[in-house]
Amino acid sequence: MASLNKVILIGRLGKDPEIVSFDNGSKKMSVTLATSERYRDRNGEWVEQTDWHNLVSWGNIALDLAEKRRNYIKGDLMYVEGRIKTRQYVDNQNITRSITEIVVDKMMNMGNTRSAVSNQNAAPGYQQPEQSYQQPSYQQPAQSYQQPSYQQPAPSYQQPVQTYQPLPEMPNPDYDGDDLPF
Repeated sequence: MASLNKVILIGRLGKDPEIVSFDNGSKKMSVTLATSERYRDRNGEWVEQTDWHNLVSWGNIALDLAEKRRNYIKGDLMYVEGRIKTRQYVDNQNITRSITEIVVDKMMNMGNTRSAVSNQNAAPGYQQPEQSYQQPSYQQPAQSYQQPSYQQPAPSYQQPVQTYQPLPEMPNPDYDGDDLPF
């Protein structure tokens, strides 16, 4: 029987992505992502439950972040596709620990959340970055450029006249097909 290990998450980054470079030149990106669910409890009060996910990626995503072709920061709303992986490691105190990670295949920013999201719209439990992204302001040049006016040339052809052929008549619904010659 075939199996499938596919995860799709939409959430906010809990910190800036960290890039680790290895001796062989490969890079690893790691970051946390928060997803939240809101529901009403028995008393009718809104309850928000936040889950934290550890994201890791090797290859193009980590390379793009390292070379500044992508720029993700804490608080960005992200769309993530990947797969779940559980692994074990030994920590500093020689204790074997288990960790579940999302190995990221696709990661996209879902818009300019740095300037569009205000503190009022941000979900509780998230802190907006201290410095907000400022859209650069562009000024019109001193001389205004006037676009030349063009006239559409008159078409030198005529539309072909479309003639419609009537559809063949459908056989009578009571026809049973018995009079066919073969």
